[in-house]
Amino acid sequence: MQATAKTPEQVKQEFENRGETLSDWASEHGYDRNYVYRVLSGSIRARRGVGHEIAVKLGLKKAS
Repeated sequence: MQATAKTPEQVKQEFENRGETLSDWASEHGYDRNYVYRVLSGSIRARRGVGHEIAVKLGLKKAS
């Protein structure tokens, strides 16, 4: 498990490096793409529920 959370910029760069879109990732994991974009942009705090789950999977937060 990673020691620190990633920044949104790091997550975006990783997607770009892999040539994968956030929409593709959201679809593969069963999430609404708009919700994933909102978590990544910070417009959803992602403290609990699906938002938190997405943030953890993206590496924005440590699992708690």
